[in-house]
Amino acid sequence: MGTEDQVSTVQLLITEDGNRNAVQELLDDQYDVDTDQSVNEVDLYLVDDHSFPRYRDTLLERVEECDPVFCPVVLIRRDDNRREITLPGPNEREPPLLVDDIVDAPLNRNLLFRRLNTLLVRRKQSRELMHYISKLEESNRSLEQFAYAASHDLQEPLRMVSSYLQLIEQRYEEDLDEDGEEFLEFAIDGANRMRDMVDGLLEYSRVDTQGSPLEPTDLDVVLDEALEDLQMKIEERDVEIGREPLPHILGDADQLRQVFQNLLNNAIEYSGEERPRIHISAERRGTKWQISVDDDGVGIRSEDQDCIFELFQRLHSHDEHAGSGIGLALCRRIVERHNGRIWVESEPGEGSVFTFTLPAQRAR
Repeated sequence: MGTEDQVSTVQLLITEDGNRNAVQELLDDQYDVDTDQSVNEVDLYLVDDHSFPRYRDTLLERVEECDPVFCPVVLIRRDDNRREITLPGPNEREPPLLVDDIVDAPLNRNLLFRRLNTLLVRRKQSRELMHYISKLEESNRSLEQFAYAASHDLQEPLRMVSSYLQLIEQRYEEDLDEDGEEFLEFAIDGANRMRDMVDGLLEYSRVDTQGSPLEPTDLDVVLDEALEDLQMKIEERDVEIGREPLPHILGDADQLRQVFQNLLNNAIEYSGEERPRIHISAERRGTKWQISVDDDGVGIRSEDQDCIFELFQRLHSHDEHAGSGIGLALCRRIVERHNGRIWVESEPGEGSVFTFTLPAQRAR
């Protein structure tokens, strides 16, 4: 049976010698049957082993054009055919596979309908999925544009608020009592923190739209630059840095520097009272590199290990630790842009290991 709202179209790429009329009569009450002998845009192709060599290349082009929407091809195998035609295993060649199912002649009507309907349902679901993905991508673009516009437009008013608050503090400091000075400090601190959040949100919204192309990148050089940016903080806290050689990957060097910088900054910030010790390493796992930043800091509770990668999620007050709550969310967005993922393994009081994956660069 076709889909509920529209009858599926099946094209018969079968010659008259292959009993095209008989197969058409079998399918007519279930599908919209196309008997044209040149490959058209339809929902499913039914071809027999006699005509398959003639249509193979054209069908393959059609299947590749449809990808990632599923485009089913079913082959009728006849008893008088001496050529052995079988379905390839999923690991025998790269997708898309050309033949999705084989039915043997003489055709069993009920079995044929079940096989065709299964493939047509899969096609319908793949089309719906691509529709939802397209809608989601459109929604994400709209949200990114909104976040960019909102954060960009808020920068100037916040800068003005902060500047005037500082001007009031300088000009009327002697006229303010103790409570007034405290209130003004709170207001200045709040304005500055809001400006940091807006700057972070603006940076977050630009990850996909203003990132550089992914190019061959030496992660050792990227890490060197991140450490240089944090040099003053590293010296102030006497941070012990251990590192292993890092790989070459395809990436955006500036964005990956931000990932290292945010992870290293957090490791220093949440090191507790002890001297911070950080170790950076890399391990090849199949087609991915796993890059780890290991610290011996205060650690993170298991129930908090997912939410820390969300926007504006903080586990500590501003009095305890500075920050906008955007750094780890930015790391995740950058890593996902590189087709990787990021996670943390940690125990309170035992330190944390932040790990992110990046696709390994293919050998030329």
